[in-house]
Amino acid sequence: SYDFNKTTLLNHVKELSSDSYEGRETGTKGATKAKNYIISEFKKLHVQPLGKDFGQVFPMKEIQGENILGLVKGNEKPNEYIVISAHYDHEGIKNGKIYNGADDDASGISALFAFAEYFKKYPPKHSIILAAFDAEEKGLIGSFYFVENSIVPKTQLKLNINMDMISRSDKKELYAVGPQHYPQYKSIIENTTESGELSLKIGHKEWTTMSDHAGFHKAGIPFIYFGVEDHKDYHKPTDDFENIHPTFYTDAVQTILSFFKDADTK
Repeated sequence: SYDFNKTTLLNHVKELSSDSYEGRETGTKGATKAKNYIISEFKKLHVQPLGKDFGQVFPMKEIQGENILGLVKGNEKPNEYIVISAHYDHEGIKNGKIYNGADDDASGISALFAFAEYFKKYPPKHSIILAAFDAEEKGLIGSFYFVENSIVPKTQLKLNINMDMISRSDKKELYAVGPQHYPQYKSIIENTTESGELSLKIGHKEWTTMSDHAGFHKAGIPFIYFGVEDHKDYHKPTDDFENIHPTFYTDAVQTILSFFKDADTK
C-alpha cells in the first residue's frame, strides 16, 4: 500500500519531462513553465509559500535563477524545519536535442508533490520546507543560495532530505548517502521499511558534494541524500519518461516516505 497516488506521481514526471518544457534549463522559457507548474501543484495541495510568495530569486552571471519554496507547518515542532528537496532544472537543448531529465530530476520534483499529498492527510510534527531548487546543473547554485540566505534562522534547519534521480535502477537499489557523516540517522535508515523489491543501501560517500545536499552539509546541517547509481541515459537526451522504472520509482518514493516518518518523530 502506498501513501500517495501512484498514477499522479507518474503523470507529474511524464509532464515535467515532456518536450514542451524544453529540458528546463535555468533562465529559459522551459524553466518558467516548470516553475509555474510546481507553484500551481503546491497551491492545489494546500502548501503555503515559505516567504511572501513561492519564489526565491537569485542572481547569476547573465540570467537569474529561482528556487520554489513551499511550507507545511508542523503541529508539534513548528520552529524546527526539515527541508525536503529536489531540483527542477535540467540541461535544456543541445545540438537540437532536448535533454528531458525524467530521472534527473523530474523524479525528485514529483516526489515532493507526493510528500505534500501525504501531509494533507497526515500533518507533520516538524515544519516542512518543500524546496524545488533551480540551477543544480549549473553548480548547485540555487541550493547554496537557499542555505546562505536562509529565510528561516539557519539554526532551525534540522535536516535536509534530498532526492535526485530516484526513478530507475536495474539492480533495484536505492542509496542513502549521509549516515556516514551523521550517524544519528544510521539506525533509522537501517530500520526503514523497504517497499516492494527495493533494496535501500548506505553508500557512495563520494556523492556528498554531488547534488543539492552539499550546501547543507557545508553549513553543518545534517542531510540524507537518496539517489540511484548512474545509468546509460544520465545527462543524455534519452533520459525520458519511457525509460524510468515505474514500480521501482513508486517503491523508492514510499521507502523515502517511510524514512521521513521515523525522522519526523526524532
